[in-house]
Amino acid sequence: MSRPISAGYHVLLDVAGVPRSTCIDDAGLVKLLAGASERAGCTVINSVRYRFGHGSPDGCTAFVMLDESHVAVHSYADEGLLAVDVFVCGERARAKAAAIVEEIRRFLPEGRFRESTLDRFVSVEEDPVVPPVVAA
Repeated sequence: MSRPISAGYHVLLDVAGVPRSTCIDDAGLVKLLAGASERAGCTVINSVRYRFGHGSPDGCTAFVMLDESHVAVHSYADEGLLAVDVFVCGERARAKAAAIVEEIRRFLPEGRFRESTLDRFVSVEEDPVVPPVVAA
């Protein structure tokens, strides 16, 4: 017997043409992600940000933990690139993820976007996507 599982929706954005100043603004990016998540109806649990340096190329990571999952960005300032991860589970997952993505797109009007989506937790019992763990 299958038991229903909360649906999840995962959006991956690769964004090119992002200004260097945006790519190194870890505080601004975490504020964007947290604000977009809250306005989409998600519950922000915590956030963390880190600006690279000390021998690494310029850029940053911003991560927002949600009750519904997470939103994250990783930037490469020298190339003007952002890798964005929007993963929302539960009620209205697809609509909430779409609202977050739309706000990110509005924030980066000069960006060139490539978007990939993936439904998560779809009929896991009927169509497993991960092999079972076998005890050693």
